[in-house]
Amino acid sequence: MRPEVLMYELRKQDSLQYRYQTIPNPAGKEYFNIKIVRMHVDEERFQVVIGIQPIDEIVQKENEYQMQLEYALKQQEARTEVIQSLASQYQEMVVLDFKEDKYSVIHGRESGFYIAQPKQSLQNLHNILFDRNLNDEFKKQEKVKAFFDLTTLQNRLRYKNFINMEVKSRNNHWYRATYISKKRDDNGKIVEVLFVVKDIHEEKKKELEAKEKLEEQEKALRDALQMAENANKAKTTFLNNMSHDIRTPMNAIIGYTALAATHIDNKDALNNYLTKINISSKHLLSLINDVLDMSRIENGAVNIECHEVHIPDILHDLTTIIQGSIHSKQLDLCIDTQDIVHEDVITDKLRLNQILLNLTGNAIKFTQVGGRINIRIKENPCDDPGYAYFEFTVKDNGIDMSEEFIKHVFDSFSRERSSTNSGIEGTGLGMAITKHLVNMLGGTIHVNSKEGEGSEFVVCLTMKINDTASTYETISSLAGARVLVVDDDIDTCMSVSKMLRDIQMRADWTTSGKEAVVRSQEAYEQSEPFEVFIIDWLMPDMNGIETARRIRSSMKNEVPIIILSAYDYSDVEQEALDAGVTAFISKPLFKSELISVLKNPKTVRKQSVETLHSCYEGKHLLLVEDNELNREIAEEMLKNAGFIVDSVNDGIDAVERMKALDENAYDLILMDIQMPKMDGYTATKEIRHLSNRRKANIPIVAMTANAFEEDKKKSMAAGMNAHLSKPVNIKNLVETLDGIFKNDKYQ
Repeated sequence: MRPEVLMYELRKQDSLQYRYQTIPNPAGKEYFNIKIVRMHVDEERFQVVIGIQPIDEIVQKENEYQMQLEYALKQQEARTEVIQSLASQYQEMVVLDFKEDKYSVIHGRESGFYIAQPKQSLQNLHNILFDRNLNDEFKKQEKVKAFFDLTTLQNRLRYKNFINMEVKSRNNHWYRATYISKKRDDNGKIVEVLFVVKDIHEEKKKELEAKEKLEEQEKALRDALQMAENANKAKTTFLNNMSHDIRTPMNAIIGYTALAATHIDNKDALNNYLTKINISSKHLLSLINDVLDMSRIENGAVNIECHEVHIPDILHDLTTIIQGSIHSKQLDLCIDTQDIVHEDVITDKLRLNQILLNLTGNAIKFTQVGGRINIRIKENPCDDPGYAYFEFTVKDNGIDMSEEFIKHVFDSFSRERSSTNSGIEGTGLGMAITKHLVNMLGGTIHVNSKEGEGSEFVVCLTMKINDTASTYETISSLAGARVLVVDDDIDTCMSVSKMLRDIQMRADWTTSGKEAVVRSQEAYEQSEPFEVFIIDWLMPDMNGIETARRIRSSMKNEVPIIILSAYDYSDVEQEALDAGVTAFISKPLFKSELISVLKNPKTVRKQSVETLHSCYEGKHLLLVEDNELNREIAEEMLKNAGFIVDSVNDGIDAVERMKALDENAYDLILMDIQMPKMDGYTATKEIRHLSNRRKANIPIVAMTANAFEEDKKKSMAAGMNAHLSKPVNIKNLVETLDGIFKNDKYQ
């Protein structure tokens, strides 16, 4: 240091101290401490004392301290980085000091799991962890209580580095809580524990979803296995039952055929045997049809085809079909409508018919002789514009179903009792088929059954309204006219009365024929006579014909008396006319039909009786059939109807014969479909492409065992004019041929 600088510094302070490093000296001393002290001589003068001391030991100690300080700082920085890194993963980091019985929060942020430290005792920490943060459901679990018990934590960590548990917070958020052994004393006892909390909600959510999916898959596999086992068991039971049920009609057919052969000269006995053979054959065919229908439904071969449908036609067709069974079992049939506004809808008529026939046939089958069957169609309000909501109910008072069987009533091959122990035959597929068809139409079906009360099936369907349907018109000449409705069923009385009021007529009703006679007389005497009577045919106290006769005898004027019935009235039609009945109308009664009969009450609608035989003398047919037995049967049936029949046994022969013979040789071809060399579809197409126009346009009717709807479509697509299913029904054959030969195109 220069002297002038030194003197300047000494004037400001009493002493100066410096540290110098010199070049190495022989003694090896490199560091010296120089101290300069100012000493006053007088006011203006002072002396300087300079002291020099080697300081190697001091510097060494200072360097060591500096290194320790730098190391400590680096360690602190490392710990800070670790804490910051952990803080990014954990919501809470707390140190538990068991020696001091306190805790300190290293890191924490507001979340669904939050630890404050207003008090620092470990008991306070337990209360915060358990009471404030945990979901109530988890608080009740013993394993959770044990995990958060800090009094046992030291022992639980004695031989472990950490323990953890997944818990839910109050806001239903998933967290993983972990205790980590941090510090032990000389005896190995835990004195400090690091407690951390990590948010694992998304991770747990995915884990639970994967677990749930896995459980669903396992359940699906178990259900599939159970279903397979049940199906095998059901099919075994089904085959056992069917073995009996199929053999029953087969035994009848074989047995009565043998009896017929031995009584060939006894016309009455022969006719009786043939009738029973016919009945058994039809039953056997129905069993086979059920099995085939179920197979096609399960294979997805059934399609829904919606067209315009008039609901009254559906119900009247149903009553026509079941009349024979109702009559043979002497059942009481009640069929009515309620609140029907839309009679014309868009749906699959064939499938709807099949649903109602299955339900009604089931009711007839399980109802004892003399029982009662109720069929009702009701229209309920529908929220969907342009659609109508219908409820079809079939109820009987026959054999009820057990609660256990109700659960399986719509299962395939399911029957509560076999015909072996119940005497009731069937495949057990009818309800399964019905359920599938209802589902395909977008509807629902459910069943109610009580012991001693029978069963009730309810089908609900939403159907599109036919916008082109005709609207109802009031009858101006009968506006305000009094009408008396007579029916022993209260629901029918109320339903018909509502229809009458809707067309501005005044309706009264009674459930007794005798009361109807009295009320009609009183009304007549009070000069307020009834101008129309609508009377049920079958009533317990007095039937409709007798009621009509008594009312007519007391009336001087010709008021319309209309008989309402769910039964075939052809046998009593003349008696009714003689009693003064004006017209007949079938149940269920629809508004359009009521208006029609009121407009023209003098018209008696006679039920048509189908002719089972017709004369086709001179008509020449070509029968194409490869099966000799089927060919023989068909030839006899056709010859009995007056046809001249030629036969070939393959499609190739049919095509060659059409090419070779004159264009007027045949009037019609009956064509089998499945044949060995050329099938019926191909043969028809070949004939349709013949150069001779008359030959190419000859009527061709499929007569085949391919009986399904898609088979009919294939026949039409191949160029055929009609389709008949085997076994051939004479009635259907005659109707089909009549329809063709009455067409001017084929005259």
